[in-house]
Amino acid sequence: MKLNEQGYKLITDFEGLILHPYLDQVKVPTIGYGSTYYLDGRRVTMIDKSITKKEAYDMFKEIADRFAKAVKKGLKKEVNQNQFNALVSLAYNIGTGAFLGSTLLGKVNVNPNDPSINFEFKRWNKAGGQVLNGLSKRRNQESEIYFTK
Repeated sequence: MKLNEQGYKLITDFEGLILHPYLDQVKVPTIGYGSTYYLDGRRVTMIDKSITKKEAYDMFKEIADRFAKAVKKGLKKEVNQNQFNALVSLAYNIGTGAFLGSTLLGKVNVNPNDPSINFEFKRWNKAGGQVLNGLSKRRNQESEIYFTK
């Protein structure tokens, strides 16, 4: 299973696009569509040069595909495309380590249609220990997409 165009759009819409280095909400240097590192593994720094929109999208797509592979590897049950897109969006935002160790993934791997997965999405609404409205909105939308047939 792979991200489809709706999956890529879901993530880019959530992440937004900034072509110069900036500090995200927890003060991590970031560029493009929420990338904290480059394709070669180097971390983004605040002294890096700006990138083009094409460079940002190409970088995003390759990184998003890496997240999709990690999500696919962590899945033990079959999910539909909407579920997969929502799970990759979550993993892209929280990191594969957090995603692969999450109660949410554990529940998906027991029963992908368990209604309590909705609650598990909504638990991932904090950054730096603070509830962020943007993350709450994102988790609500990811959960809604996850449960769309």
